[in-house]
Amino acid sequence: MSHTLGIRQAQKQKTRQAFLDAALVLLEEQSLSSLGLREVTRAVGVAPTAFYRHFRSTADLGVALVDEALGSLHPMVRTTVSTTDDNDERIRRAIELIARHVDTHPAHVRFIARERHGGVQPVREAIQAQLARFAEEVRAELANDPQAEGWNDDDLLMLAHLYVDQMLSTASLFLEALDAPGEERERVVRLATRQLRLISVGRHHWLD
Repeated sequence: MSHTLGIRQAQKQKTRQAFLDAALVLLEEQSLSSLGLREVTRAVGVAPTAFYRHFRSTADLGVALVDEALGSLHPMVRTTVSTTDDNDERIRRAIELIARHVDTHPAHVRFIARERHGGVQPVREAIQAQLARFAEEVRAELANDPQAEGWNDDDLLMLAHLYVDQMLSTASLFLEALDAPGEERERVVRLATRQLRLISVGRHHWLD
């Protein structure tokens, strides 16, 4: 009996993932607010009624995509700001990790960039909740840095939000340069490096 339930559960998870994968492909060319339920079920090859066994609505599907796109990034975000004596190395590593993620998951990055200010409120709120978690995790990492001595929690959180926003901005720039000539990618690296250095300079002198 348990074996049968295990097979059913695996099949259910497989179908749910198929909905997520199909939606992500369809969202390459449109926003979530314009995505139709029948469009998704047709891409998966199932009847429209099957959709409701996995999601309450396309907005619910979008929230699941947010979790898939951002949920696994928490360790990476913490790594980009982990304490190190070499600030340039920290910046280089951060940009390298962001570029690699965009190369590996361009559809996820495009979805977040588009829907962060999109027309589906539950998805906007889910993205903001994930970004708030990122900021809290970055704040906790920054608090371990000797440079944080004398900083209060509000200022550390403000700095953390600056880093998170910069990571998103850099990811969007790498996405735009995905199919561009190599020199455009190098331009993004140079720009992102200068922007992160500017944040670092401000951070260094904040308590002056």
